Amino acid sequence: MTELSYVHGADTRPLLGMTIGAAFDATAAAHPHQLALISRHQKIRWTYEDMKARADALAAGLLALGLEPGDRVGIWAPNCAEWALTQAATAKAGLILVNINPAYRVTEAEYALNKVGCKALVTAVAHKTSQYLHMIRELAPELSSCRPGALLASRLPALRWVITLGEIEHAGCLAFHQACDAGTPADAARLAEIGPGLQFDDPINIQFTSGTTGFPKGATLSHHNILNNGYFVGEAIGLQPGERLCIPVPLYHCFGMVMGNLGCITHGATMVYPAEGFDPLATLEAVEAEACAGLYGVPTMFIAMLGRPEFGRFDLTSLRTGIMAGSPCPIEVMKEVIERMHMPQVTIAYGMTETSPVSFQSGADDSLEVRVATVGHIHPHLEVKIVDDAGRIVPRGQPGELCTRGYSVMLGYWDDPAKTDEAIDAAGWMHTGDLATLDADGCANIVGRIKDMVIRGGENVYPREIEEYLYRHPAIQDVQVIGVPDPKYGEELCAWIVLKPGADLTAEAVQDFCRGQIAHYKIPRHIRFVEGFPTTVTGKVQKFAMREAMIAEMGLVLEKTA
Repeated sequence: MTELSYVHGADTRPLLGMTIGAAFDATAAAHPHQLALISRHQKIRWTYEDMKARADALAAGLLALGLEPGDRVGIWAPNCAEWALTQAATAKAGLILVNINPAYRVTEAEYALNKVGCKALVTAVAHKTSQYLHMIRELAPELSSCRPGALLASRLPALRWVITLGEIEHAGCLAFHQACDAGTPADAARLAEIGPGLQFDDPINIQFTSGTTGFPKGATLSHHNILNNGYFVGEAIGLQPGERLCIPVPLYHCFGMVMGNLGCITHGATMVYPAEGFDPLATLEAVEAEACAGLYGVPTMFIAMLGRPEFGRFDLTSLRTGIMAGSPCPIEVMKEVIERMHMPQVTIAYGMTETSPVSFQSGADDSLEVRVATVGHIHPHLEVKIVDDAGRIVPRGQPGELCTRGYSVMLGYWDDPAKTDEAIDAAGWMHTGDLATLDADGCANIVGRIKDMVIRGGENVYPREIEEYLYRHPAIQDVQVIGVPDPKYGEELCAWIVLKPGADLTAEAVQDFCRGQIAHYKIPRHIRFVEGFPTTVTGKVQKFAMREAMIAEMGLVLEKTA
């Protein structure tokens, strides 16, 4: 009988049946003097005992402002200690933390804040080119003339409190330190009463998905969703109490706040933030100075670190593990990370925001082949099936859509039952939109996104397969393959290539490298040499933006030659 593409994560380790606040308190009690957080750019070093006291004070302060369990609190800021503190404090008070992408501009912020009805917003004043407070004042000019907490803005009708990071006080706003000091003994007593009444299935976090079309959707996640996912991610890399984990990935994303922060909190490990945003040099410095055992990043981050001219001077021998995730991980990059960054136990993880996020992960003791050729094994207590267009489970090795079910599946999209029903079927399966295969051992290989699959002359072409081949070329540092419209074949392949420093290559040479090695219809017809790719703030490559750019470019060419 043909084995079907279905796996489940049977495991003897039980799920954590507690809230995030209870888990944090348990770790603080077990490891009070262990460092919980190092924020290098802020020169902050907090023990678990310190951080618990600060989180309790902030949670009581938020209650003192009139916030009630279930109210939504937005956070719009780069990586910083206050981010982690707000994450812990809101969880303790039963407030739902709403992650606002630091790259958002006015219209996007307005949509996010109103979609979920944020009553309070914790915000940086500015970061790089983003003037957050200026944008809030543009949306709510009433802020300049109201007292803190009394905002009544026509464009942001639910928002009452704007809490700014930093010591400086701003008109109409409450400074973060003032929020931390606002609680009274009565508020602290109320906080102590609220905690035991919270349920682990309560919503505690909303993360907006970065959809390529339409408005972002607010994936609503529970304590149970993200606490357990962070825990099992930490288990997969063998994270130990007292070990330090370098977290250069954004906290607003699941990679930072769940896999990073909650992974550390559930294991008594130390969160290390190298900088406000990803900086390859600051990250390398943090790993060396703090003797980090683990390092997280998306492939583009590891490529950037390996490409630094100063790379060779850093002592990275403290590293043993970490995670490369967020987008398909090129095999050649994985090998370099293992060899040159001293990360023999580095793992690959796969998932999506709506599943808390991780569904598959390779193990620290998996063979190199498993870790470079697959995304590993199914996570504990989860199920996955691979289905065809009709929803039937396909045989092992055959590509289809990956669907997952279990504790990690979100509660739904906030205030959007129609979109929720599109994503989660009647049997509780989350349809990911990813094309995948399962091998005989149950390891998954992500072939690509259904929407990224290229159909050239009736042939299904998976860009990742071509990308993996092109990475073998000694002159190619990074590559992305997309489909672009073609009048003859429907779609043609286009490769965007970043060359290694000092390398020289022509489009013809790239095509010659492919001939005789991959099928003729998989050889990219259009080749562009670029300095980099359009990406999200988390480093995910935006293939849709590349496709749009190529359409525009080719359209201009056609107009000129017509």
